[in-house]
Formats: sequence, structure tokens, C-alpha cells
Amino acid sequence: MNVTIRILDAGETRAAIADLSETLSDCVNGGASLGFMLPFGPQDAVSYWQEIADAVEKGGIILAAAEVEGRVVGTVQVGLAAKPNQPHRGDLMKLLVHRSARGLGLSRKLMDAVEAEAARRGRTLLVLDTATGSDAEKIYPRFGWERVGVIPDYAMWPQGGFCGTTLFYKRVA
Repeated sequence: MNVTIRILDAGETRAAIADLSETLSDCVNGGASLGFMLPFGPQDAVSYWQEIADAVEKGGIILAAAEVEGRVVGTVQVGLAAKPNQPHRGDLMKLLVHRSARGLGLSRKLMDAVEAEAARRGRTLLVLDTATGSDAEKIYPRFGWERVGVIPDYAMWPQGGFCGTTLFYKRVA
């Protein structure tokens, strides 16, 4: 199986919008709390990925992608803090792996790639939040992230109902 992990530029992001949209839709439909509500299909994700491509072009987002046999089936982002007092910080966002590609170690490979790129761009501290009680919450400590705490009723699950969010951080170099 041919697996490639790479950091996408804006043009590559735009070229991958169909695959990225399918992956996001699959994750939302699988119950992941990612800011979107059901029903949610790939067509609903296109404008989101167009905004991400614009942010990549402006240098505000690092976007890593996992490709299996030439198809993007996983992704993760780091938003680069733009405030003058936070040039060292980034926000990890939307670690996604299509359900058909889980079990291949793509999450770890994506995290390694985006953390290294964030460090290369001068970031030494990354933060994230993830739905409390989700499968994703269990992954981050295995990747060296430190749990900070929980904010109750922070967001909603895609099917409705409140969920808390768990905050994590990691120092990268």
C-alpha cells in the first residue's frame, strides 16, 4: 500500500478539495464533533475547504494530508497564532482520518508531520481541544500531548446534544 504524508500548499489544497470534503463528511457522519451538524455531505464541506486553502495561501494555516494510493484520506491543520504576543504558538485542528483508512497509523504520521512543520516555522507550543469522551480524546496522550482539563457543554455532537471539550498542549521543537 502506497502511503504518503505531505504538507500541502494552497494549490494542492484546492486540487484535493473533493477528497478532503469526502473525508470531513465521513468523519462528521461517523459522529465526530468537528463544528458541523447532521445532515452533512461532501458538498457541504466544499466552502470550508476553500476557506482553508485561502488561509494556507496567506500563511495562516499549515495543512498536512495523508494519501493512500493517491487519494487524500486523512488531514490535520495547525492554525498559526497571528497575535503579536503569540508568535510561538499554534492551534492544532481537525485531525481527520476517513473510516476506510483507519488502523494504518495515519493519525500518528499526520501529527508527526504537522508538529515538525510547526516547529520548523518557529512554533514551540501547540494547543488543541477535542470532544470529551470521544475516540479522539484517547489518541492525544499517546502522541505526547498533556491534558489540561475539561470545559463542560462546550459544543454539540453532530446529531445534537451538548459535549464537553478537553484541552491539551504539547511543546514541540
